[in-house]
Amino acid sequence: MNKVRFGIIGIGKMGSQHCMRFTHGLIKNAVLTAVCDIAPERKKWAEEKVVPKGVKFFDDYKSLIDSGEVDAVLIATPHYDHPVIAKYSLEKGLHTLIEKPAGVYTKAVREMNELAATKPELTFGIMYNQRTNKLYRFAKELVETGRLGQMKRINWIITNWYRPQAYYDQGGWRGTWAGEGGGVLINQCPHQLDLFQWLGGMPVSVRAHTEIGKNRNINVENDVTAFMEYANGATGVFITSTHDFPGTNRLEIDGDKGKLVIEGGKLTFTELAVGETEFNAVNKKFMPRIPSKKIKKHIGLLGQAKMFLFEQHTGIINNFVSNILFKTPLIAPGEEGIRGLTISNAIHLSGWTGEKVTLPIDEERYIEELEKRKEEERASAKKKV
Repeated sequence: MNKVRFGIIGIGKMGSQHCMRFTHGLIKNAVLTAVCDIAPERKKWAEEKVVPKGVKFFDDYKSLIDSGEVDAVLIATPHYDHPVIAKYSLEKGLHTLIEKPAGVYTKAVREMNELAATKPELTFGIMYNQRTNKLYRFAKELVETGRLGQMKRINWIITNWYRPQAYYDQGGWRGTWAGEGGGVLINQCPHQLDLFQWLGGMPVSVRAHTEIGKNRNINVENDVTAFMEYANGATGVFITSTHDFPGTNRLEIDGDKGKLVIEGGKLTFTELAVGETEFNAVNKKFMPRIPSKKIKKHIGLLGQAKMFLFEQHTGIINNFVSNILFKTPLIAPGEEGIRGLTISNAIHLSGWTGEKVTLPIDEERYIEELEKRKEEERASAKKKV
């Protein structure tokens, strides 16, 4: 195989952008050969934008997958469909790349992962494009090499997802349990929840407060505060919303050997000359300061634009293709999609029940509670799908 033949399933906002990455030559060693969507207006878009370039259009995913026109698919459909279509694709022997989130609930994603594990010859990836960000990659290096030391605390305030009522009104599926499967956690924050665990590891318990439709006519959460505990005694706080303006995007990780802060396109690492635990064991001063040095990294506006065009979504697709052709290690293996989703599900479950949730979560209870909300939604006079 010299070039990977791609099919894109779902050519809405994200899917159409992925199409343009192929047709504009940003994806190396691959070619777009087919697209699929059930919406008539998206068929019209395809007939204007990609069909003239030799790309075939299908109106259902099974026909595209069964067509023999593709070696790999990129799934960019609504969230509930990701595991369903991915399983069909994997069963049919196609390399499979899914958009985030991996799904709405972990049971479906776990079953998808179990199937993928039986197909080691196939490449299975997820669109965690934020893992290509140089600042987060440097943070990952600091964690993995031990320079940060054992984590004490990880906090992320991510409240700059401002979404007015008009945003939710543009599509019937937005802001609903039946359509999206959640709000800010499942729509806006999958990348941050992935990075939260990618850098900090998985917590052992979660306690959360979630508010439904705060200042918005929606059925799902748009304001979240979650507290997490880790096996080593570390703690984590994750705060997010879609109604704050202006918002904040600040990640802090405190370790025994220093502190890491990422905010506003800047990373600052304060590296201690000696770990705090070691220093404390021998220190005799009443109010000492541990000697330290600062390491700073910055991505300017030009760098951010370059990163968006060539390194994020484009980088994940190119890496996926390279894994198929050259066995290049995946930046975002598909099976890792369950981790951030597990935290998301745990936050929901704690918010719904008012209880502390231990991981792994009770998958059946989560589905039961989700179905309750969908049933309430169907009976409500508020927004419906």
